[in-house]
Amino acid sequence: MEKVETSDVIKGAFAGLVAGLVATVVMTEFQSLVSKMSEDEDKKKHKSKQKEEKEPATVKAAEMISEGVFDRELTKSEKKIAGPAMHYAMGATSGLIYGISSEVAPITTAGAGLPFGAAVWLVADNVAVPALGLSKSPTKFPLSTHAYALSSHLVYGLTTDLVRRLLRGLL
Repeated sequence: MEKVETSDVIKGAFAGLVAGLVATVVMTEFQSLVSKMSEDEDKKKHKSKQKEEKEPATVKAAEMISEGVFDRELTKSEKKIAGPAMHYAMGATSGLIYGISSEVAPITTAGAGLPFGAAVWLVADNVAVPALGLSKSPTKFPLSTHAYALSSHLVYGLTTDLVRRLLRGLL
């Protein structure tokens, strides 16, 4: 087995972190586009849906941290910042892990980041988030919700890998 240099792991971590942030931006834009297309489709069909006023898992996670660490509830304006901050923190952390693993075990980059994106979706959305009480059980969501979430995470994984590879080539 080939020895991995510490400097390569650090470069991989940095490239992965930046790639994870970029990929989170791309994933968020993808989700916005898909949501807008879905809304337009619903309007065309004259369907009236009542949207439930539930907080996203990212906001719930931020609240959990704020209450557990700082013993204080977030204000409405803080929640508007905390939710996206948690989303980007998760994306950056996942990218960092991917960047490190790409240096230590290059096989993890097989599939251009698509298996990585699928793994993040499976572990985060379907295991960790429900286990922490931040969402319902995965079995309580329709297949269309899973397809939307999986496709979003595939976009995230592919983008993370492409940006990581680009940055690693420059470092």
